Amino acid sequence: MSKLKLAILFVPLALFIGLAAFLLRGLFSDPTELNSALIGKPVPAFQLPNIYHPEQRFDQSLLKGKPVLLNVWATWCPTCRAEHEFLNQLADQGVNIIGLNYKDDSRAKAVDWLNTLGDPYQQTLFDEKGSVAIDFGVYGAPETFIIDAQGIVRYRHVGDVNARNWQQTLAPIYYGLEAQ
Repeated sequence: MSKLKLAILFVPLALFIGLAAFLLRGLFSDPTELNSALIGKPVPAFQLPNIYHPEQRFDQSLLKGKPVLLNVWATWCPTCRAEHEFLNQLADQGVNIIGLNYKDDSRAKAVDWLNTLGDPYQQTLFDEKGSVAIDFGVYGAPETFIIDAQGIVRYRHVGDVNARNWQQTLAPIYYGLEAQ
């Protein structure tokens, strides 16, 4: 058999094995652990309005001075609603949380959400078009970033913040940064 005929036989087999390995790896990956290009880097520059007072604008300096959770949320997100009560508990315990309202078509709807469910945020930014969230690499809501006192992104959590992942992962990082 010629080399060309052997290559024709083995190329499809090699492609199949490669595809199978790629798909098998995906079965065992954790979808809540998305790598972020921002880990270890400063937060992106931005300027957004306060959700309650649109004339009041904030920039990235809001995320400096002390460790902070930047929580990306939206009223259209059912998982955001599920995590909201726990975020209120964290705020009551003194955890510094900044909200980034992501792609809500109505500021009034977002304000009503906070007035109804409680407002765990020290400040809430209104990112109507989602452009700042995109700069952070957000895929969807909810996502939470832990940012240190110098404004450096230290961790990215995809999905809801709940008692389990707070105790196991997020709290040790957050309180470790607070202790520095």
